[in-house]
Amino acid sequence: MYARTKTFTNKDGSKRTYVQIVEAVREHGKVRQKVVANLGRIDELQKGSLDWLIASLAKFSKTKWIQAEADKLMVHSAKEWGLDLIFRHLWEQLGLDFILKRHFSQAYTCSQLAEAVYAMVLNRISDPLSKRGVNEWLKEVYRPSFDQLELHHLYRALDFLAEYKERIELDLFDSTRNLFDLEVDMIFWDTTSTYFEGRGPEELGRYGHSKDHRPDRIQVMVGVVMTRAGIPIAHEVFPGNTADVNTFSQIIAGVRERFQLTRVVFVGDRGMVSQDILEHLDKNHIEYIVGMRMRKVKDVGEVLKTGGRYRTVKGNLKVKEVWYDADRYIVCHNPVQAEHDKKAREEMCRKLEEQLKNGGIKSLVGNRGYRRYLLLNKDAVVGIDQEALREEARYDGKYVLRTNSQLSTEEMALAYKDLWRVERAFREMKSSLDLRPVYHWKDSRVRGHIMVCFLALVLESALQRKLAEKEVELEYVYLLRDLQQLKAVELSIGEDKYLCRTELVGNAYEAFRALGIRPPLKVAEIKNDGDGTCKQSARTSDDYHTPSLL
Repeated sequence: MYARTKTFTNKDGSKRTYVQIVEAVREHGKVRQKVVANLGRIDELQKGSLDWLIASLAKFSKTKWIQAEADKLMVHSAKEWGLDLIFRHLWEQLGLDFILKRHFSQAYTCSQLAEAVYAMVLNRISDPLSKRGVNEWLKEVYRPSFDQLELHHLYRALDFLAEYKERIELDLFDSTRNLFDLEVDMIFWDTTSTYFEGRGPEELGRYGHSKDHRPDRIQVMVGVVMTRAGIPIAHEVFPGNTADVNTFSQIIAGVRERFQLTRVVFVGDRGMVSQDILEHLDKNHIEYIVGMRMRKVKDVGEVLKTGGRYRTVKGNLKVKEVWYDADRYIVCHNPVQAEHDKKAREEMCRKLEEQLKNGGIKSLVGNRGYRRYLLLNKDAVVGIDQEALREEARYDGKYVLRTNSQLSTEEMALAYKDLWRVERAFREMKSSLDLRPVYHWKDSRVRGHIMVCFLALVLESALQRKLAEKEVELEYVYLLRDLQQLKAVELSIGEDKYLCRTELVGNAYEAFRALGIRPPLKVAEIKNDGDGTCKQSARTSDDYHTPSLL
């Protein structure tokens, strides 16, 4: 069907035109137009009734109705929302907003500075940028309070963080311990380094052993103190030429006093062990559990030769206590790992024999992994060293701990196992947070930047702890990506304004469930609060305490 006009001539020569609705029909093999409806004279219809008729008919047409409604709709913005909903909730639970405002109270822009710290922390979790980059990124996030931030707030906030670092950590430690009901009886210590392009900060920037494999760059050392639950409680910043063992000594001196801990057992990996460190700990009556370098310490070989019966601690973990030269050692054995080590060594021996038969002598000698199992003389390779293979078999599935603690062998083995879990979590978070890029050259700004990274690490640790409590098992990096897909859309229909959210994708809902909060409503009206700003009239996620699929 379609519209047509039909014109008639009056007796006086004037003309009148009618609008008709017609359809094409076939009759007797010919196509003719059949009038469905006469709408009236066009000059009368154009006075308004035709527009009304078109509008009333449009609602029966899906395409035209959508177009008509779209003309009323105005979308103002679509911004990231998911990460802010989750991490702001944790930020408030940890009392960080209150802590920062209390310590920044001397500044007349106290609220803006506290908000600037949160903005920089959220950016480290979401998409690490320079402070100038953060200033632009703020426009992409739905958080109305970000609108009041300017670039100078970010830089001033770094200076305040550096100045009040010790006090903020102490307050944060108290709130973290209460929130997670932590038993802080064991402290784990890990370090990393980050380098600078150019000359770096004057006090902190030094050449040293680079964990980024960039010895050609000025760097700074950063150490983090964590609980056995994987929650960071403090961090220290050292010049780039500080050795790990020296950072360990310095942190021991202050952590018990700062946090008023009655008893602390320091747990460190093999990289922290040196005779000087152990003597320092013994001299100051500090309890420790440290892993030993298996093939480089003479005592370890003697300890492994000592007999004794293993006791099963948990799963595949077995332990036995050995005293050697008045020192206490714990030998830990994993039968499953031992079988894996044995098969790997047998496969290597098979490849060695093939290479020897085929005359691949030079490639064998050049490979450090193969060379230690070969018998060599001045002129050639004699064969496989069977004694070296038997010696290596003693290490299958084993590691050795040294301690001066009175804890049971089972407790110490599990504590060191916790260290592996903490180190793995720390490495994963360091890779996702990434201290780099560091765009600051003043020492205070560098310290403030590292404090921002530390607070981001605290928030991520807190979320992971909440997920673990709810037994939610998923890839953390992918969870963050799913949360980033949650957008806040501001739109208006006529004079009314609304805030909508996009659908939850992937595992985003699991983060809300872990925190015990609901996602925001899919659509909520925004009402003017009378002072020129608009607020969402519906409750946001922080007002909910139980999950919902709204």
